[in-house]
Amino acid sequence: MPCPVTQVEPFDITVEYPTEVNGVRMPTYIDWMRSAWYVTFMQCPAISVPAGFSASGLPVGLQIVGKPRGDWPLLQIAHAFEQATGHGTRRPAF
Repeated sequence: MPCPVTQVEPFDITVEYPTEVNGVRMPTYIDWMRSAWYVTFMQCPAISVPAGFSASGLPVGLQIVGKPRGDWPLLQIAHAFEQATGHGTRRPAF
């Protein structure tokens, strides 16, 4: 199952954490990373792979979630995705 790695684009280092995502208040540091840590509750393996760049040129990732104990097939899918897209070898334009 593909999911976003995080709900927001990379943000400035001076920002402690995003306090709002799409109009929804994020009261704690881990709330803005919800799409990543929810997977932990499902006890499923997950991997994040490069997925290109946002319209503003910032890197974005894709989180691929496998079946419980499905580490090897998940690694194979992630490898196939990286080979097919080449996103990991691309660099942003300056």
